[in-house]
Amino acid sequence: MNALRIAIIGAGPAGIYAADILRKAEINSPVTIDIFEQLPAPYGLVRYGVSPDHPRIKGIIGALKGILDSGQIRLFGNVRYGDDITIEDLKRHYHGVIFATGAIRDQSLNISGIEAEGSFGAADFVSWFDAHPDVPLDWPLEAESVAVVGNGNVALDVSRMLVKQPDDLVSTEIPDNVLEGLRANNLKELHLFGRRGPGAVKFTPLELRELGEVRDVEIVLNEADFEIQDDHAEAQKQVNKQLIIIGRIFDAWRKAQRERETDTSAAESRPASRKLYMHFWSKPVEVLSTDGKVSGFRVERTAPDGSGGVISTGETRDVAVQAIYRAVGYLGSALDGVPFDENLGVINNVKGVVVDAAGEKMPGMFVTGWIKRGPVGLIGHTKSDAAETVAQIVENLDGLWSPSEPDEASVSKMLVERGLPITTIDGWDRLDKHEMSLGEAQGRLRKKVQSRSEMTKIARLEEPGKSE
Repeated sequence: MNALRIAIIGAGPAGIYAADILRKAEINSPVTIDIFEQLPAPYGLVRYGVSPDHPRIKGIIGALKGILDSGQIRLFGNVRYGDDITIEDLKRHYHGVIFATGAIRDQSLNISGIEAEGSFGAADFVSWFDAHPDVPLDWPLEAESVAVVGNGNVALDVSRMLVKQPDDLVSTEIPDNVLEGLRANNLKELHLFGRRGPGAVKFTPLELRELGEVRDVEIVLNEADFEIQDDHAEAQKQVNKQLIIIGRIFDAWRKAQRERETDTSAAESRPASRKLYMHFWSKPVEVLSTDGKVSGFRVERTAPDGSGGVISTGETRDVAVQAIYRAVGYLGSALDGVPFDENLGVINNVKGVVVDAAGEKMPGMFVTGWIKRGPVGLIGHTKSDAAETVAQIVENLDGLWSPSEPDEASVSKMLVERGLPITTIDGWDRLDKHEMSLGEAQGRLRKKVQSRSEMTKIARLEEPGKSE
C-alpha cells in the first residue's frame, strides 16, 4: 500500500491518543489518520464530562491539542457515525477503523420507582453543567433535599456542584445559564449513598478532599458506618495507598465533627447553609413517590461479606428527598454494523480487535477506550489501552480492508457533497480562541459557546446567510 489509511470514530482522549500512537508506530508505509467526531469540538468527556471547577484535570487538553496540531491528523467534526458516515463509507476510503466512542449513557438502577419525576442520571446533569450542545439549557433545581447514589468520582462531582455556592464558581468556565440555574437552587441537604463501607469507596483522595473544602457546607458522617469491621477493605489498604489517604481524610472529618458536637460556642455561630450527609452500607431499594414525583428514597442496611461485596441485613429506612441522581456508572452505545455487548455496554473485542458473536476477528475493525473495556480507569489506562489496540493493527496489516478510494481528497469531497457542516482542526482553534476571549472579558478561564449551530458558525467563519 502507498499509505496506511485509518479512520478513528471519536475525538476524545481515547481516539486522540490512539492517533498519536499510530502515527509514531513502526510501519513500512506512511500513515494518514482522519478522526470523525459527532460534536463541533473535540476532547469528549474532558470537555463535556469534567466539572468546571476542575481546571487541573482539564490541563490534559493541552496535550491533546498538541497531538491534533501535529499536522499528521485531520479532524472532521459535526459528523455522526451511522447517520452521516457509515461502515461501508469507511471500507471504501480506509484500510481500517478504530472505534473510540466512549461511554456517555447513564447505567440504569433497577429498583422500583426509578422512573418517577425528579429521578435523574448523573451523566445528563454533568452534560448540562458542562454546556453540552445537545442538552436543554434549563435544569430543575427545586428540591430542598436530594439523594445521590454512588461512591465514585462522578457522584462526588455531582454532589459538589449541587452544594457549592454559585459565587465560588464564577471564575471558572461555567456557562451563564448554569450559573443562573444554580443561584436558584433550593437545596438544603444532600444525602450521598454507597452500598459498601468507607474503606471501599471508588473516588480518589483529590475528589474527596475537594468536597471537604467547599465553603458553607457541613459534612455529616455516621459513626456507626465506621465501626463495622471489614477485613477485606483493611487488606486492600495494604496494596492501595489511596485508600489509606482516604481513611485519613475521613478520620479528620470525624474528629472535626466530634469537636463541633462538644463545642458549646458552636451553637452561637452561624450554621452552614447546606449539609451533606454521607451514608455508607446503604443499598438502594426503592424510590418513593407522590403523584408521580420523587418524595423519598428507601435504602437497606448492608454488611460486608468478607470478599469485597455486601450482604443484605433486612433493615430498611426511608429518607425524605424530592430528587435523586444515580451515579452508578456509564455505558457505551451500540454502533451500526459493529458487534456489541448490551450487558457490558462495550464493543465485542479481544485486545482491541473487534470480534463477532462467534469470537472471530472482524477485518479492519478495532476499538479503544471505554467502549472497549468499560468506563473504568483514568488517562494512564487510556494510553495503554490505545497502545494495545495499535499493536494489534500493526500485527494484522494483512487482514485490513482494501479501499477502492483511498485518497484523502475523496473523503472531503464525499462529506461536502452530503452537505455536512464539518468543522476542522483550524475551525476548532478559532472556536477555542473565541471562547477564551469571551472568558477573558469577564475575568474567567473560558466561556463556552453552547449552541451547536453557533459553535459551527464560529468554527467555519460563517455568519447568517454567509458561508466560508
